[in-house]
Amino acid sequence: MREARLGSASAPELVVLRALKLGDLLVAVPALRALRRAFPEHRIRYLGPAWLEPIVDLVGGIELFDTPGLEAPIAFGGDVDIAVNLHGRGPQSNRRLDALNPHRRIGHHQTDAGGPVWQGPEWLADIHERERWTRMLRWHGIDADPMELYLDPPPVASVYPGAVIVHPGAAYASRQWPVERFAELARAVADAGHEVVLTGSASERERALTVARATGLADEAVLAGSCDLAQMAALVHEAAAVISADTGAAHLASAYRTPSVVLFGPAAPEQWGPPPGPHRVLTDARRRRGDVFADQPDPALLAVGPGDVLAALADLEVL
Repeated sequence: MREARLGSASAPELVVLRALKLGDLLVAVPALRALRRAFPEHRIRYLGPAWLEPIVDLVGGIELFDTPGLEAPIAFGGDVDIAVNLHGRGPQSNRRLDALNPHRRIGHHQTDAGGPVWQGPEWLADIHERERWTRMLRWHGIDADPMELYLDPPPVASVYPGAVIVHPGAAYASRQWPVERFAELARAVADAGHEVVLTGSASERERALTVARATGLADEAVLAGSCDLAQMAALVHEAAAVISADTGAAHLASAYRTPSVVLFGPAAPEQWGPPPGPHRVLTDARRRRGDVFADQPDPALLAVGPGDVLAALADLEVL
């Protein structure tokens, strides 16, 4: 990982803990932008996994400090002026930050017999993640807007400008729409005259190849596992549309105002869904079981068919 040097080494340090995944980073962008604006003299470092660095760079004025998770102490040297907990409400995440001995703590209210009391608002379960963290900052006197979710343009150009991105993977089986439905959908989009590319991680490449072959697309249309995060951001930034489950790809579409159709299963769109704009959410809340770790797709997801997605694309004037 390259060593970013956006701030002076003598500047006071502000660290933000959110050692999670891509979607978690993207819903925290409004809070990160608010912190950058509120503390212009600070060097702000995002404590998260190293692989997120290309997207952290697109927030603007924030560096990444490699923090894979909470299993080990945060290996951060130097004096910390402000510690911000965007990871959770504690006690584990708070203890990791307490160990840095910050002069000021910004987080939710939490009392831990093993460490300092964290002052802050009470945790609310059923609010949108963007609102959760901006609400917390406002409690601490920091102006924050949950709609300030947009990223800077990526530093590279898309290799498939104007394509429709179909993202058939998801981290958990509960969010995986059936492969045959993705294939039917991709075939219809391609038949309508759009270039279709299939994205995903390296572990999702076989799933994407299965969709491509069932659709009649060439293997070259499968970008899963072959493009890095900066290239993925460029693909989404210049895409005609993104079709995805509730994953990081969907949150990238929100961050770039790219038309998107997002298929929701166990998670509630009221907490994780896209903002108002050229985005459509498809789910059936009445059937939702809500078990993220289930080994089968959530019934709320299975209630959505390819025809529903095509109708949503037509509503967005993509088809």
